[in-house]
Amino acid sequence: MKKLLLIFTLIICSNSGFAKDPESKTFLALFKPKELKELKTSLKQIESQFSGFFKTKTYAGNSEFALLIEIPSCDFDECFLGEFLVDLEGGKKIQLQNIAFRVFDLTENKELHQAYVAMYEDSLSKKKKDSKTARQPSGSLGGPGH
Repeated sequence: MKKLLLIFTLIICSNSGFAKDPESKTFLALFKPKELKELKTSLKQIESQFSGFFKTKTYAGNSEFALLIEIPSCDFDECFLGEFLVDLEGGKKIQLQNIAFRVFDLTENKELHQAYVAMYEDSLSKKKKDSKTARQPSGSLGGPGH
């Protein structure tokens, strides 16, 4: 009986030692370029403040700028992330939620996150395709029979 209890205890302890790490969370912060310009900061400056601690990626398009922040195994939510202080020019500090247009927790909706990434990658491939077709000659200058 003692051996059975000892084996049972060892199994429980070893299973907890091999427990899976909690899943990381991914957040999306959207910024308006005009507001960043007014605050005399840039998306790259904001990203650099987070990239030292977390995995980040930026996307700059025709309208809003986007910053993806992946935080490993945390209990953060978008409100808590929004309270992070961001350094501005002149030593000023401001909360992320005051300069970001929106902050989303993409872990809650992974399909939305994958759709954003796919849309961005599609737009990049389309731009590459369009630039290749613009460089190719368009054929002869004269019409048929000339």
